[in-house]
Amino acid sequence: MMPHDTAPFALPDTLAAKFDPALIDQDRAHFRAIATSLEHAIAELGASLAETRRGTARYGTAALERDQEVHRQTARLRALRRFDLDLCLGRIVHEDGAEPTYVGRFGLADPDGRRLLVDWRSPAAEPFFAATHAQPYGLVSRRRYRWTGGRIVDYWDEAFTEEGLRHTAALDDQSAFIATLGGSRTPRMRDVLGTIQADQDAIVRAGSRGALVVDGGPGTGKTVVALHRTAYLLYADPRLGHRRGGVLFVGPHQPYLAYVGDVLPSLGEEGVQTCTIRDLVPESPAAVPEPDDRVAALKADARMVAAIEPAVALYEEPPTESLLVETPWADVRITAAEWAEAFDAADPGTPHNLARDDVWEEVLTILTDKIDSDELSADDVRSVLGRHAGLRDTFDRAWPLLEHTDVVGDLWTVPAYLRRCAPWLEPDEVQALRRADAEAWTYADLPLLDAARLRLGDPEASRRRRRTEAAEARERARMSEVVDDLRTTARESGADEFGDGLVSMLVHDDLRTALVDDGALPTADPDLLAGPFAHVVVDEAQELTDAEWQMLLRRCPSRSFTIVGDRAQARHGFAESWTDRLERIGLPGVTVAPLTVNYRTPAEVMAEAEPVIRAVLPEANVPTSIRESGIPVLHSPAADRDAIIEEWLAAHADGTAVVIGDPTYVGAPRVRSLAPELAKGLEFDLVVLVDPDRWGDGVTGAVDRYVAMTRATQRLVVLTS
Repeated sequence: MMPHDTAPFALPDTLAAKFDPALIDQDRAHFRAIATSLEHAIAELGASLAETRRGTARYGTAALERDQEVHRQTARLRALRRFDLDLCLGRIVHEDGAEPTYVGRFGLADPDGRRLLVDWRSPAAEPFFAATHAQPYGLVSRRRYRWTGGRIVDYWDEAFTEEGLRHTAALDDQSAFIATLGGSRTPRMRDVLGTIQADQDAIVRAGSRGALVVDGGPGTGKTVVALHRTAYLLYADPRLGHRRGGVLFVGPHQPYLAYVGDVLPSLGEEGVQTCTIRDLVPESPAAVPEPDDRVAALKADARMVAAIEPAVALYEEPPTESLLVETPWADVRITAAEWAEAFDAADPGTPHNLARDDVWEEVLTILTDKIDSDELSADDVRSVLGRHAGLRDTFDRAWPLLEHTDVVGDLWTVPAYLRRCAPWLEPDEVQALRRADAEAWTYADLPLLDAARLRLGDPEASRRRRRTEAAEARERARMSEVVDDLRTTARESGADEFGDGLVSMLVHDDLRTALVDDGALPTADPDLLAGPFAHVVVDEAQELTDAEWQMLLRRCPSRSFTIVGDRAQARHGFAESWTDRLERIGLPGVTVAPLTVNYRTPAEVMAEAEPVIRAVLPEANVPTSIRESGIPVLHSPAADRDAIIEEWLAAHADGTAVVIGDPTYVGAPRVRSLAPELAKGLEFDLVVLVDPDRWGDGVTGAVDRYVAMTRATQRLVVLTS
């Protein structure tokens, strides 16, 4: 047993050499200072949060800023409480003789301002991740800690100079790193921040301008890079903060999002919106796979998404005939030219259903200007015109409120409408796209539904806006009554007890409006996934169709993307280069950053997986594994499935397993059952494939087999019926 005062060091007896006080005393003193400052920071932040919550701001900008500050402080406090001394990832020793720099998940200073931990995303921490023997970044040595249960169970040093060699405990960095990679998995992605490698860190810290493609095969850490790059950019790029543009993170499926869901909060970032591509569309829960491959291919074409614009524009055509409008004062006519003028009144880019209100207001303005009445105010004239049945009916037919589901549904049920909006389609293609049930949604419909929804806007928004304007009018009227009462009181008393200046100011509309109670106005929750976002991160991007890419481009006007994927893992093929593909869908000038080292999959598994993918994709980017498990791939009859799993569970107190391709297996504690397409992006200690040769032919079948095999971090079993 180690003496009590060695905490947080809890090294096993096999690492007794690393317990030398000369090697760890400096760390122990630093950890004591971190513990004291961490306790102080938590107490101080807790008090500040309590004070902020006692704030009295209730409405408007002040309330918003108060709520944002509460959220920021709560997230920070939660992050500090989540970790203890294991905030610290390691340390670096500099050639210039400066004090060692300790790198943490977050920055931390003592009450006197002495920096105890530098944030891993800061420039000062970059050498910790980026230094190599070829480019040591001015370091003598680097130390990484391995934490378990809040205690250091191992640490390893890397020396970059002769001085580092003389003062380093043991040059076992490679074996310790390999041991870390081979550790048991859990249902959540494990913490790998302390072991990010130089090739990965270079991509994490790359700038956010333009589109960056992270191209790498299985096990190269693409997902690690995507997640940590998200946290880094939020820290380093002022355009991306939560109160500015924000970041959208898009994953391939819900099991993946559940698997990685703990990573960003562990890095101190809780404001990132995460979703799958299907989550962007409200109709996705009711959607099913497209049964016809030809129809799916037609809908995947970006031109089909572009067809939404003429489909909506058909409902924004001004009347071609003049209309006589009868009023109590005069009969006035709105001409075809004036209809056209009014229909051009909306600002470009305004959603159809919101622009409708602007156009209607312009119609009323045109007619009101033609009526000269001393009996009523302009507002009263507009009110009477607004209730004119003939005028309203004509306008409603020319510019109706639209639902996005109706627009897309009509494309599939009204062939003439589809031909007008998509004139490039051949007659047999129009017929193939036709279906009886307009709203029998498929996954291939979702990009069109999304385009229509964003182009139209919420039809309820127009109604809410009218209700808001009516509420504002009522509030202004109420304030007018208050002002009149104050002025009457002042006159009757013979003196203005409120001050001449104040009563004079209250007469003006701008101050009356400022006094309107915002809490009395109707509000609506924003669509958090509608954007726009300053940056979008897309994992497993090789699977997106051209139409699905349009969904993301629409949400990121800056075209700032991190695109993560592997062309060899595209289930439906990916014959182009990344550059050609992305230029075609609207992302020119991309930068491609390759990852070629497989940190996850043992060499024994890759030796069996590589021929599977090369049989259909000879040029596949198959990465090189850097470790061996010593466990050969097992081929066995399918009848042995349960026995193999039970034997593994008995021999392993922790870790995770998966059965892929057998829907009859319902799962067990620590064992999941997944379809091949839902295994992408995940990893397990034991992977059991059931009849993989029956999963399909061609590229799709080979990719499913290749992806499933490379989920294994320790053992792969292939069962055959």
